[in-house]
Amino acid sequence: MDYPKTLQAIPPDLVCLDDYEQFAAQQIPSPYFEYIHSGVADERLLHRNRDSFSQLDILPRLLRDFHDANSATSLFDQILSAPILLAPVAHQRLVHPDGELATARGAAAVDVPMVVSTLASQRLEDIARAGAPGNWFQLYLQARREDSLSLLRRAEDAGYRAIVVTLDTPVNGLRNRSQRAGFALPPEVSEVNLANVAPPPGRQLHPGQSIVLNGIMADAPDWETLHWLRQQCSLPLLVKGVMHPDDARELQAAGIDGLVISNHGGRSLDAAPTPLSMLPAIRGAVGNDYPLLMDGGIRRGSDVFKALALGANAVMIGRPQVYALATAGALGVAHMLKLLIDELHITMALAGCPRLDTIQRHCLHTPRPLL
Repeated sequence: MDYPKTLQAIPPDLVCLDDYEQFAAQQIPSPYFEYIHSGVADERLLHRNRDSFSQLDILPRLLRDFHDANSATSLFDQILSAPILLAPVAHQRLVHPDGELATARGAAAVDVPMVVSTLASQRLEDIARAGAPGNWFQLYLQARREDSLSLLRRAEDAGYRAIVVTLDTPVNGLRNRSQRAGFALPPEVSEVNLANVAPPPGRQLHPGQSIVLNGIMADAPDWETLHWLRQQCSLPLLVKGVMHPDDARELQAAGIDGLVISNHGGRSLDAAPTPLSMLPAIRGAVGNDYPLLMDGGIRRGSDVFKALALGANAVMIGRPQVYALATAGALGVAHMLKLLIDELHITMALAGCPRLDTIQRHCLHTPRPLL
């Protein structure tokens, strides 16, 4: 396949994450770009994920003491220099011949953990070797428990530090823009970590039954499956796709170590709320000391700041890593993350917050129309 020509140096006009998106849109073949960029159905949620951040302002403060300032945080005894991780994104060889290997190298260069997707286009062991120690693995539970267990053991043996099990897409939403573009995986790109995984067993449906409700959902993971996974997993175990406070409470009580508040980047249920809007309620449900991450719509360091102020411990960055990868490979990924971290530091400085623990709800202002 013909890959976009990656830059060997970063042009001076690539100065923010949106610049990477605009540049990549001109480089990535249209069907692949539409698959990466699109949301579900009418894409209202895709846009609301981003717009939700604009509904909050940050209050500048003066004369704060920055002698002991830093943006470091700790998650599951792992020190992060900034509260940012790369979210799991599938099929990265669509835009670069090295795919996830280059993304891992770029993330390692700026000390940002990468959450590697089950649907990666490179072997999870090779990605672990390409990056720095400290990456996490995202697990899609398979139809057979032995296949899920095999993926889990491979991740443990390869040195991944945490497991993120995604539960919010037992069935994919209808991604109409991707359908219209005629997207299909090319032969050169495959889900190599599932090469030996058995396909889901066929289910005999009766007349009038739904392939979704009575077929796919009948085989979807349930609480018993999650309890089994918790017993099998020796690493910190997080659940991704949490959007309801009651689910958060139940997952916490079930021994899950942390949650990722996410609506799958607006690619699942178009009528769902945004992660940012649900963050305060979920934080209230699980208490102050329980790890919460979120993704969805983050494009600026000020967005990271707002998520932290509403209760997140860290955030995950999804699509921008692919735009940066298509633009300049590992160099682009590292530069994109450096831009985001620099913006977070500038926002902290201007908001008078020398450390992450000083970023609280009172740092935000919700504007109201002037009378």
